[in-house]
Amino acid sequence: MKFVDEARIEVQGGNGGNGAASFRREKFIPKGGPDGGDGGRGGSVWALADRNINTLVDYRYTRKFFAPNGENGRGADCFGAGGDDVVLRMPVGTTVVDMTTGETVADLTHHGDKKLLAAGGKGGLGNLHFKTSINRAPRQFTPGEPGQYRELRLELKVLADVGLLGMPNAGKSTFITAVSNARPKIADYPFTTLHPHLGVVRVGPEQSFVVADIPGLIEGASEGAGLGHLFLRHLSRTSLLLHIIDCAPLDDETDPIAQAKALVAELAKYDEELADKPRWVVLNKIDLVPEEEREALIATYRKELAGESPLFLMSAATREGTKELVNAIAQEIDRKRMADNAAMDAEVDVRFSQGAEEVDMSLTQKSE
Repeated sequence: MKFVDEARIEVQGGNGGNGAASFRREKFIPKGGPDGGDGGRGGSVWALADRNINTLVDYRYTRKFFAPNGENGRGADCFGAGGDDVVLRMPVGTTVVDMTTGETVADLTHHGDKKLLAAGGKGGLGNLHFKTSINRAPRQFTPGEPGQYRELRLELKVLADVGLLGMPNAGKSTFITAVSNARPKIADYPFTTLHPHLGVVRVGPEQSFVVADIPGLIEGASEGAGLGHLFLRHLSRTSLLLHIIDCAPLDDETDPIAQAKALVAELAKYDEELADKPRWVVLNKIDLVPEEEREALIATYRKELAGESPLFLMSAATREGTKELVNAIAQEIDRKRMADNAAMDAEVDVRFSQGAEEVDMSLTQKSE
């Protein structure tokens, strides 16, 4: 299946049905009074997160989704039927943005999340509602309201714990192949990876994390060089970035440190928040560096790039150092998850205490 992570669609809720102006007409009942029913509500358009869908390809060619209108009201107190809702199933991680206002309409981060995209119009009132003691034969009725119309942009941001960052041919795809069951294309030319790949890394029976591999980023990407910033959005939901560097380039003129700094600069041009994420430096292809030169190499990279962040050595091809790196990532992810859970529990406790205080105040006011 072709990987599609962006699409544009039009959605519109159904129009509400018109109310009816009708009067009861039966034999031997000369003044039956008004009996016009209300119009039915128009159908709405909803987005539903479905973990069984991995791409937005369904919305690449079918772009208009209009919910049915509500039926008009009828006589004999008959109300019009409401229009059926339209449910659009989307991959988990999809963000829906209103193209007119720039507002984020929905952010589907969990399986089963359901968000309203376009509301259906309310049905009109029949003349039954306008009957009064002095207006016993009203002919007023109201038309149904129009349904909401929106032009939307869908963006899929894959849900992963760790994102791989690096120049083309740095060894990102080789690494994700070595530590997970993902099998991206691997070759000896740049831009072998053309779309994101996800791999589940299992550390233990109940311990795992998800790694996202995206196409390589090069200097000048903000101006459209290479694949540009096309896939960087997939790193926005990750909690840790692995900056994989080819520390043994075949070309003597290539400066990996200069390339790495340029890549970080491109990252900052795209999104400052993404550039501020925790980023670990990983020196790949260490098997090609003589052992007596490794200490000096580590010192240079730590001074120029890593700073206070961890620095790891590995060879994705021979799997040297990959186990140590995976274990360190698992510990960091577990620590992050525990911190997030603690923050959520604290927020729930605060809300519970605030609710209890409001209840106590209401009971005190009633007793007074």
